[in-house]
Amino acid sequence: MKKSLLALATLTAFAGAASAQSSVTIGGIVDLAATSVKNGSVTLKTLSGDQLNSNRLYFRGIEDIGGGMRAGFWLETGIQPDTGGAGGSNGFVTAFWNRRATVSLMGGFGEIRLGRDYTPSFYNKTVFDPFGTNGVGSELNVESTLGSTAVTLVRTNNSIGYFLPALGGVYGQVMVAAGEATQGNKYVGGRIGYAGGPVNVAVAWGKTYKTGTMIDDFTDVNFGASYNLGFMNIMATGGKVKYSNRDQKKLLVGVTVPFGQSTLKASYISASGAQGSNATDFDAKQFTFGYQYDLSKRTAIFANYSSLNNDGNAATGARFVIGPSVAFTSGGLTSSGYQLGLRHSF
Repeated sequence: MKKSLLALATLTAFAGAASAQSSVTIGGIVDLAATSVKNGSVTLKTLSGDQLNSNRLYFRGIEDIGGGMRAGFWLETGIQPDTGGAGGSNGFVTAFWNRRATVSLMGGFGEIRLGRDYTPSFYNKTVFDPFGTNGVGSELNVESTLGSTAVTLVRTNNSIGYFLPALGGVYGQVMVAAGEATQGNKYVGGRIGYAGGPVNVAVAWGKTYKTGTMIDDFTDVNFGASYNLGFMNIMATGGKVKYSNRDQKKLLVGVTVPFGQSTLKASYISASGAQGSNATDFDAKQFTFGYQYDLSKRTAIFANYSSLNNDGNAATGARFVIGPSVAFTSGGLTSSGYQLGLRHSF
C-alpha cells in the first residue's frame, strides 16, 4: 500500500513538473459583421470577417529549457468563418499559416524570433489606431505601397528578429528578412518606444530593398503616441512612405472612451502624396465612428460607420476604398460604409 502511494505521489510530482516546464495553448478569434459599402453609385452588402479583430486560429507553445531560458513556437492561420475557409496569401502564394509562423528563444537577454512575423514598421499603425487596422475604419484603407510591389507593409517572410527585454518601460525590436529570390520581401527595420504610466510613444523605420523589377527601395518611417486620461485614451500616428519619385504622408488622430461595458471610438485620417508631378494621386481623408459593447471578457457586439473622401478628379485623383468593396475605376470619388457585428475569442 505504501509503495503504491509512493508511486502515485512520484507520478503526480513528475506530471506537475512537466506541466510547469512546457505548455501548448490553442485559441483564436471568430469575428463577423453585416457590412454595407457604397462606392460612388455602387453598393455592396456582405457578411465580412476581420472587422473588430482579425479572425485567427493559433497554436502557441512554451518550454522551460533551464538557466532562465525558454523556447517557444507560434503558428497562426487566418480563418474565414463566413465561408469556412482558412489560410490566405503570404505575399507570394496561398499559405495555411499565413498570419504568423515563428520559433523563439527567450531569456534575460530578450527574445530571438525566426519565421514569418509582423514588421517593426507596422506595429505603430495598428497599436495606435482605435480600430486596430480592422474593419471599415482601418487606417490601411488609405495606405499605399506606391506601386512598389513591396509585400512588407504588415508582415514579412524569412525574418530574423530581436526584441529587447523589459527595461523599465523601454521596448524595441530589430528585424532583417531574406529576399530568397522573391521580389518585395528583402527587408530591414526597427522600432523603439517607451510605455510608462499614461504615456506610450514609439518610432519605427523599415526598408524593403530594390529587388526584381522594383526601380528603388520602398521606405516606411512612422511614429505613434497615446495618452490615457483615465476616462479617455487619445492617440495619434504619423509617417511617410517613399518609393522612387512617389511618396505618401499620413496623419491619424483618434480616441477611445470606455464607460462600463461600452467603448466609443473615433478617428480622423489625412493622407497626402504625389506620383511624379501630380500632387493628388494619394490624397484622401477618412472619418470613422464606432461603438463596442462587451457582453463578456471574450464576446462583444460592435457597430462602425466610416466615410472616405478621395481628392482630385476622375483621371488623377486617389482611388482608395473602404473594404470589403468594389474597387473604383476612376479617382476622386467617395466611399462610405457601415457595419454591425459580433466577435468571440476562445
